[in-house]
Amino acid sequence: HKDPKNVLIISTDAGGLIKEIQKHDDVSCDIISSGDAIKECEDNNYDVVISEEGVEDAALLAHINRVLKDDGLLVSTHPSLDNKDQNKIAMQILSNYTKIIMPCNLGNGSTAILASKSYHPTADIILHRADMLDNLDFYNCDIHIASFAMGNYIRKEYLGIIKN
Repeated sequence: HKDPKNVLIISTDAGGLIKEIQKHDDVSCDIISSGDAIKECEDNNYDVVISEEGVEDAALLAHINRVLKDDGLLVSTHPSLDNKDQNKIAMQILSNYTKIIMPCNLGNGSTAILASKSYHPTADIILHRADMLDNLDFYNCDIHIASFAMGNYIRKEYLGIIKN
């Protein structure tokens, strides 16, 4: 996100995410332990939603869309890019709400789906800002861009579904 101010985390164990968010100045963070609690969240309130619940639930995605601002984005874990049928359904639901849908590598063998209403995760990155964050042991702008690189078999399998 170009200038995130409000982040919502859906997780039962958000400690690591909170630690990373605290490295960014002027970003507030709300945490809910399950997608059910999102029903209580205010409309159009969050720049970013980070969900560890996955993106298979159409009702949860509708609520995430409701709480995201017009330029908001969602990052959600999912089982595997090899689970093609489940991922295609989730990405098709996301396409109702977002302009950009891209899988990304999390660096630990896991993957996530980034869905954005406005910002492209590699084209809109502010390189100098990405490399100027303090206290980062691993992340830099090159790692960021590389995390969205996918093999041709993924590109072919998700052709027409991944929107980038």
